Amino acid sequence: MSNSKIETAVGGIVLLIAIVFIFYVANATNSVGGNNGLTLKASFRSADGITAGTDVRMAGVKIGTVTDMWLDPESFRAQIIFSLREDLKIPDDSGVAVSQDGLLGGTFVEVIPGGSIRIARWCRIFGYSRFCKFSFFITKICF
Repeated sequence: MSNSKIETAVGGIVLLIAIVFIFYVANATNSVGGNNGLTLKASFRSADGITAGTDVRMAGVKIGTVTDMWLDPESFRAQIIFSLREDLKIPDDSGVAVSQDGLLGGTFVEVIPGGSIRIARWCRIFGYSRFCKFSFFITKICF
């Protein structure tokens, strides 16, 4: 009888640890709860290397993530939705670019702040950026 109480107690502790771990992982990856930050939209001719979950950076510091992307069937441009930290006040004339970490680094979305005193609101389209891959230049030089 006392053996079954010990097994029940150990099972409860293991279950509690598993639940705490799941909440920790979900919180660390921002999977639980809504993002109260700024949600913006950008349009690119090419969004090579960008996927949902890609970092959004300003001055090299991560300030958000890409949450969704799709191809606009009318303009044939990549449409990207990204969320930024809620404490940031981004000017409404800011721009975005698809950038790379060095020659072989990963791709990220870079926010380039503008000089306006007006603050961007939800889903403001920031304009268009050109993206040139390093491999494109190597191909032009070598061939």
